[in-house]
Amino acid sequence: MQVDKIRNIAIIAHVDHGKTTLVDQLLRQSGTFRANQAMTERVMDSMDLEKERGITIKAKNAAFDYKDYHVNIVDTPGHADFGGEVERSLKMVDGVLLVVDAFDGPQAQTKFVLRKALQVGVKPMVVINKIDRENARPHKVLDMIFELFLELNANDEQLDFVTIYCSAKQGFAVKEWKGELTDEIRNSGMTDLFDAIVETVPPPVADPTKYFEMLVANLDYSDYVGRIAYGKIYGGGVKIGDKVVCLGPEGKKLKGTVTMLYSHLGLQKIEIKEAGAGDIVGLAGIEEVFIGETITDLEDRTPLPFLEIDPPTIKMQFLVNDSPLAGREGKLVTARHIRDRLTRELRTNVSLRVSDTDVASVFDVSGRGAMQISVLLEQMRREGFEVMVSRPEVIYKKDEEGNWLEPIESLYLEVPTDALGDVLQNLASRKAEIINMVHLPTTVNLEAVIPTRGLIGFETDLMTLTKGSGVASHLFKEYGPKRGEVTTRNNGVLISMDSGNATTYSLTNTQERGILFVEAGDDVYEGMIVGQNARPDDIQVNPCKEKHLTNMRSQGDGKGISLAPALRFSLERALEYIAGDEYVEVTPKSFRLRKKYLTTGERRKHGSKV
Repeated sequence: MQVDKIRNIAIIAHVDHGKTTLVDQLLRQSGTFRANQAMTERVMDSMDLEKERGITIKAKNAAFDYKDYHVNIVDTPGHADFGGEVERSLKMVDGVLLVVDAFDGPQAQTKFVLRKALQVGVKPMVVINKIDRENARPHKVLDMIFELFLELNANDEQLDFVTIYCSAKQGFAVKEWKGELTDEIRNSGMTDLFDAIVETVPPPVADPTKYFEMLVANLDYSDYVGRIAYGKIYGGGVKIGDKVVCLGPEGKKLKGTVTMLYSHLGLQKIEIKEAGAGDIVGLAGIEEVFIGETITDLEDRTPLPFLEIDPPTIKMQFLVNDSPLAGREGKLVTARHIRDRLTRELRTNVSLRVSDTDVASVFDVSGRGAMQISVLLEQMRREGFEVMVSRPEVIYKKDEEGNWLEPIESLYLEVPTDALGDVLQNLASRKAEIINMVHLPTTVNLEAVIPTRGLIGFETDLMTLTKGSGVASHLFKEYGPKRGEVTTRNNGVLISMDSGNATTYSLTNTQERGILFVEAGDDVYEGMIVGQNARPDDIQVNPCKEKHLTNMRSQGDGKGISLAPALRFSLERALEYIAGDEYVEVTPKSFRLRKKYLTTGERRKHGSKV
């Protein structure tokens, strides 16, 4: 296909602003799917975790034909923890659709993804989505978007952006919005958006007359052809059977032969015989290729520059499970299994870092946030892994004068007015600094600067303090001076002093001490955390004690025993809850909280009172 008939676009936005639903409509209305084809909502969210959580985790490619143009789309995640997916996707495209909610306006992640797009120099188009919402305020939101462009130092060409008003859910898009939703608009379809993409987004910057070169921005794997490298062809063309070379860091040069080429039609990967400059394709034939490397025709070519990825700010330890219950629920339990899985993840996840430690069974895993690492853990446990994980810790740096610096984030909150006092008190204990506060009729919008340490566990507190109606988003700001001690847990825990099965008789007495994490019949072991103490200290309890039977009837016989339901943690909540001397034991069937040192003697030897 001719270069001037190709359009490469990425769809970027804050989480929940409707990117994936918009892609659905573009694919539907371009005729990519048959009229009688059964379709699910959010077809681009193909991973089980994406369907369950309703968010996009991995950037994905699709394509459609409109008139005589071929449009490649990259759907990107909207959560800040998966920002690495956005950053590498921007290297493949020449334009972005910035999707913004017609009521919420630009949010924290909107600012992040737009800044990256403007830095790369791609052409932005603004799509104000959900204009059919009852409280929609598209013209006010457009002013907010323009102010955001100014704040991010957009040039004159970028400031002259095209705006489309649409409802991805109802399937219409218009160039002008007069404040009224008529039947004509409802039936207009997405034609205005299709035309705007073709007219506004420039053709790819690529030279068909040059030698073949392609920058790898995504990876896939097939059992039949091995690793598939996805990227944009910057020069020349390629066909099956061509000899190619992969150029990597530190002088890496790896020869291979193109065994398969893939393009997209809708969501389907289709096999093609050859591809030309400007297209986004998948290429198989080089097994040890990684994201950011250049595939070209000869060894003496210069590699293409790759976009710098923001560094990780959170670190956790993955350990081999050594608890008394290890190996009962999972199949993959050794250090070799864990190392191989983490190495495999690094091949497709550019914002993750893995390093060995002094102990062979312990690995340091660094990422953008606790959610990014918890998604990896969730995938691992579903694959049959058992692993122990430590509490998330921030990654410190030293400045030129030798002072320690820590990551600082911008936090944006929307809380009900009646919960403001409690939220401010919680933020103060986390060393947050309020820099802006806007009072609305029933809510308050807050902007704060907070250490990344202070964000660990904050969203759970926010849900409790606001009865589930608080909204939070955060964005990495800078490395700044260390801000002192942050206390995120004020309660101690109940530690089991025995191993066995928890009994109703024992738990009845134990629950008077606080909140239980286990139920009658659950397996427990010495050193496992079975509940939260109502006081700040840790105490030992015996959840396995049984009632002694005698041949005399006791006064309590015949009376019903009432146990409060046990508190069951999600994986993210468990990681945020544990203290520095505790681990989460993650298995395919359960999450257990435990102390690092299981016996009283070992804990005392390492400075614990209990």
